[in-house]
Amino acid sequence: MFAAILSIDGAPVDTSWAQSAADGKLAIATLEAGRLTLIASRDAPADDEWRGIACLADRFWLAGRLRLDRRRALQDRLAAAGKASDADLCLQAYAAGGERFVDEIAGDFCFVLWDASRKELLGVRDQLGVRSLFHATAGGRHFVSDSLSWMASRPELDRSLDDYWIADFLSAGHSLDFHRTVFAGIARLPPGHMLKLVGAEAGKRAYWKLDVPEPLHYRDGRQYAEHFRALTAEAVADRLPVSGKIGVSMSGGLDSPTLAAFAVESAGDRSRVVAECVHYERSMPDDEARFSSLAAAHLGIALRLRAGDDITFDPDWRRRGLRTIEPTRSIVFAHWTRLIAGEMANVAPVWLFGEGPDNALHFERDAYLSWLLQRREWRRLAGAVFPYLWIKGHEVWKRKRPRNDETQAVDPGSEALPAWLDRDLVARLHLEERVRQASEPIDRSHRWHPRAMGSFANPIWQALFTDRDLDETFASLVWRHPFLDLRVLEFMLAVPPVPWARGKLLMRRAMRGRLPREILERPKTPLSGSPMEAPLRRFGLGALESGGLMEKYVDTENVRASGAAGADISALVAVYALDHWMAHNSDF
Repeated sequence: MFAAILSIDGAPVDTSWAQSAADGKLAIATLEAGRLTLIASRDAPADDEWRGIACLADRFWLAGRLRLDRRRALQDRLAAAGKASDADLCLQAYAAGGERFVDEIAGDFCFVLWDASRKELLGVRDQLGVRSLFHATAGGRHFVSDSLSWMASRPELDRSLDDYWIADFLSAGHSLDFHRTVFAGIARLPPGHMLKLVGAEAGKRAYWKLDVPEPLHYRDGRQYAEHFRALTAEAVADRLPVSGKIGVSMSGGLDSPTLAAFAVESAGDRSRVVAECVHYERSMPDDEARFSSLAAAHLGIALRLRAGDDITFDPDWRRRGLRTIEPTRSIVFAHWTRLIAGEMANVAPVWLFGEGPDNALHFERDAYLSWLLQRREWRRLAGAVFPYLWIKGHEVWKRKRPRNDETQAVDPGSEALPAWLDRDLVARLHLEERVRQASEPIDRSHRWHPRAMGSFANPIWQALFTDRDLDETFASLVWRHPFLDLRVLEFMLAVPPVPWARGKLLMRRAMRGRLPREILERPKTPLSGSPMEAPLRRFGLGALESGGLMEKYVDTENVRASGAAGADISALVAVYALDHWMAHNSDF
């Protein structure tokens, strides 16, 4: 945890509460005659990520947490000392280039940087938003922190509830806006944004946008696989701790075993790499255990198979006493999440997660070929079509598309809102339109890869990272996402979708000989249902707890009727999670 408090009116910041709470666990820097206070935890993480407070020439100060990619190249450009930390590199990059320093850094980070000469406090969040940063202004003070819990504990800040956030949570499971939190008076800084605080003024700007204007064309198709291997190896290596075990959340698909293979290569010692696979034995048909075991045996790494049937719902979730700073549907199995996170942390401090290729390698045949046709790029059009037809086994062009082919636009009418949502709330917030737009993650300005590009501007990524943050609050582990390394991500998006995105042909070619043939030939196999459905129907969700607090948002009688009628009660989890949160957060 870190935070900054900046006085607007010139009065010194009261730090008595921080001093009394510190007890050796907090580092505190008081600057500008007491008008700026920087606070950071003193913990020494085992994952090699930098956290704390740093200073350069008593002029530039930084507080936050950082893990930089390509740090050696940055160090060479800055002619920095060999022992320079990631914070030192950021400070030196800022000293050399001012606010343009954000163009020099990439990785997972959130931090504040104080420029004493300009009297400016900058807040920076990484490009894809792996790390969170919150900010608010009240009582003559600016507040910035990576901890929403800390922000909500400040008595000066407005903790009234944000109706948009709650309506989104009830209808989609997460906020549909990057900048919102459950508290109306506390904002999230969107991914790839910089916050600037100068005097009483607070402004923010985007410093980065995902942009892949042209596809990458190689004369020799083998170069795509070679380039993918080289970039992914660098991304994995940048995310490994110097020593100790490395964990991989591994399914029996293609993505996570690919990470495991590169982790073995980068670590140079397969005994350092361990994997964990959650599979289902009773809830539904599931071959993940078999395929992940094949991958682990091929790579020579240890694998733990964990049956997930009994950990998708906790019948005693209300009595566990677990609290989260924002409502989350994960509360109904948070007890198991905490236990499992603790076990994983005892095995390895760093765990790799394989999200990214499903979105980046989305197969957009029609958009790409139409784009080539409009540009009259006949040679490249032929170079795409003929390999594609050969790969399909000379199937008829206009036959019904297979499951992993290009998907159709979502029918706006298919995203029906839950019947128990308060009708006035739906109308007042134009919720149907919000949900409809969110269900179509399309970048309409991108002519040849609109769905893939649009998918990375979807706030569902923020929800994913927030779920991973919950694990990190429960145990001393860190999740890292090599496929979201900007080098890897931008390359995957630049690879011509035809033929290389069909069935993730790029990855299957790249991993030949590095993963078992059964893995490389296995089609994508999504879960056949919701593993939470059966235990929810067996145990139920019980009664609402918060009295009349929910009536502003839902028709409580309709909620009870839906549950009793045996409707899709998994969709009711958000209602009960919010109700439980309200019942145990009396301040709101």
